[in-house]
Parts: sequence; structure tokens; C-alpha cells
Amino acid sequence: MKKPALYWQILIAFILAIVFGLFLKNAVPYVEWMGTVFIKALKMIIIPLILSSIISGITQIGDAKNLGRLGLKTMTYYLTTSIFALLTGLVLVNLFKPGVGADLGLQKTVDEVALTQQSFGRTLMNIIPENIIEAMVQNQMLSIIFFALLFGFFITRTSDKTNTLLTDFFSSLFEVMMKITMFIIQFTPLGIFGIVAKVVAEQDNLLELFSTMGQYMLVVILALAIHSMIILPLLIKLIGKSNPWLHFKAMREVLITAFSTSSSSATLPLTLDAVENRSGVSNKVTSFTLPLGATINMDGTALYELVAAIFIAQAYGIELTFGQQIIVVLTGLLASIGAAGIPMAGLVMISVVLTAVGLPLEGIGLILSVDRILDMFRTTVNVWSDSCGAVIIAKSEGETLTI
Repeated sequence: MKKPALYWQILIAFILAIVFGLFLKNAVPYVEWMGTVFIKALKMIIIPLILSSIISGITQIGDAKNLGRLGLKTMTYYLTTSIFALLTGLVLVNLFKPGVGADLGLQKTVDEVALTQQSFGRTLMNIIPENIIEAMVQNQMLSIIFFALLFGFFITRTSDKTNTLLTDFFSSLFEVMMKITMFIIQFTPLGIFGIVAKVVAEQDNLLELFSTMGQYMLVVILALAIHSMIILPLLIKLIGKSNPWLHFKAMREVLITAFSTSSSSATLPLTLDAVENRSGVSNKVTSFTLPLGATINMDGTALYELVAAIFIAQAYGIELTFGQQIIVVLTGLLASIGAAGIPMAGLVMISVVLTAVGLPLEGIGLILSVDRILDMFRTTVNVWSDSCGAVIIAKSEGETLTI
């Protein structure tokens, strides 16, 4: 009997995990270790994968002119899609007004969130690491990417002998890391089962949660759906001249994993593999755009932050002017760049957005109860947007894809 495709294995594991988490809560501690091990395995390979991927990719790009052109296209795409996402959220949250009459009794403590916020300016300052080894230990992705870009660029400025030696080394290292990634991918269904079962079991009463916060959740999910199912596919079709449906099929396993783990960084190894080997994007493009995208391209997070901020204002009866809403849009854009690719990072950055327009930080307590669920949706959109960007940029570079 033929073994089901990995996509079906993951989907079956996801459904079984929901059932398990709902009806066998006491048994969840016996299976959640699988999710923990899976996430640890993915995180284990992130830094060597990013370093080898970016450095080998930069050496393939060649001179500074080519690198600058690719960088400009990448940043233009990230900026454009984030603005589209923010405007979509802005229209829907003003149209449906989910915060009007919201239950203020859902507030919880937000002390930890307020203490861990970091300004956009500080994020920019921290891009240059004082100690690259320390940056790796602390998973400071922007710093690691900056160092890898610098290292890769200056390899191309060395003598032919050194250039060849280092290029071959990092290309070989990247190949080995992808082999390890492929090995870990085989255990995705088990990891997803452990993660999802734990998340479901942690929700005290899902039906009550949906009834009290349902309108807010629907606005966020609807806005994310419009951005991911209409805007991004249109960009692939019209600008990337590619088939969005075929690209979606290539990304199925990755998107389910992103949804389950709520971490674009942990999903990065799988994203690299799918975009390169299934959609046909070259390593030159994927190694540059995807690690950068997993760190700073947060369409879903930006949209979520904006909707959440205006929802909180509506719940407190505070009328935001058009100018204040524009400030929320701009701050959401900047804050999303500083949001790390880890679960709950967007929640931390909301405090920056609220502060920008003078909204009470205590309002974060309104959305804590459903943040973990919505985190799964917005992370999936983040990863999908990164992959779409890689396809569009690859086509703009004249590459022939398989989609």
C-alpha cells in the first residue's frame, strides 16, 4: 500500500490533534513532547541554514550592483504587500467596528508584554551586533542576516583562490543543511500532532471564546483571507506571471506547519525547500529573500496589529481621527519589521502601536484570550507572503519556474 503524501499526513495529524486536545486533555502531556522536539530540531538548524544560505546566495549574485538590485526589489515587495495588508485591515475594522460593545471583562494582566517591548529605533541599532557569536546564541536574526550579507559580499572581493575555497565551503554546508532539513521534514506530522493537541487543550472553553470575541476574530481572519487569497495571488499572476494555485500546492505542507507552529523562523527551513525544489526558484533568490522575509516581512502581523489597536480604541469608546489611524498604519508597518519570527511576538509589538496614538496598554488584555489562535493565522500569511515574494522576484530576474 502506497504511503499517503506528506501533505495528507500533516492534515490528518492536524485533525486528529484537535480531537485529541478536545477529548483527551489529560493525555496531552504524553504527546506534547513530540511538538517540543520537532520545534527544537527546526530551531537547531535555523542559524547554520541562514548563514550558509545567505552567504552562498550572495556569492552567486556576484557584484554589488546585482546585490543592490535584488535588495531593492525585495524591500519594495515587502513594503508594498505590508501596505496592502494594512489598508485591507483598516477598511474592514472601520466597516464592521468589532470593538463597539466588546466585553471589557476579558482583560488580563499585560505586565510582561509592556516590559518586553522594543522600539523600532532600537531594533535598527541592534542590527549591527557587538558580538556575532552572542547574536547567534540569542537568535538575533537581523544581526545574523546583516553579518551573513557582509561576509558573503566580501568573499566576492577576495582573491580567486580564496573566493573559490570559501564559496565551495558554504555551498557544501548549505547542501548538507538542506539534507538535514529534509530529514526533519519527515517527522512533521508527529510534531504537528504534539503542538496542536497542546494548543487546543490549553483553551478552557473554545465555544465561549468564539462567542465573546467572535466578531473581532472574524474581522482579523477575513482581512487576512482577502490579503492572502486575493491580493497576493493577483500579484503572482499579474506581476510574477506565474500560476498562484500551483505555487499554493507547492507550499501546502509549509503553510500547515506555519499555522501549527506560529513561527515563521521555525518554518524557514521548510519554506526554503518548497520554494526552491517545488516552485523552481533559484537558490540565488531564495537564499536572499526568504531569510530576510522571515525576519522583516510580516504582512499578517502588521494587519493584525492595526486591527487590534483600532479594536481596542473602539472597545474603550475612543474615536481615532483619520490622522491617528494613519499613524497606526505607519507604526504598524515599522513595528512589524521589528517583530521576531516567534510565537506571540506580534503581541509584544502592539504595545508600540498603542503607545504611538496614546491608547491604554491595558487594552492588550482584551485580546490576550484569542491571540494564540489568531497568531496561527497571521503567521501563515507571513510565510505565504515571503514565498510569493520569492516567486515574483525570481521572475523579475528572468528565471524560468516550474509553476
